[in-house]
Amino acid sequence: MAARKTTRVKKPPACPDCKGTGETTEVVRVGSRRKAREIDARQSVLCVTCFGSGTA
Repeated sequence: MAARKTTRVKKPPACPDCKGTGETTEVVRVGSRRKAREIDARQSVLCVTCFGSGTA
């Protein structure tokens, strides 16, 4: 009988932008489009590179 082959499932590489978490942070801007100013708050958003999956 032939020996069994074992296959290992490789993990896909982590996304370089979000480092595998699926989320990034953005600065919050307040005001109208013309006079927008940044405040000291951040919000978490979905990573547009991996669409939240965390893989590249």
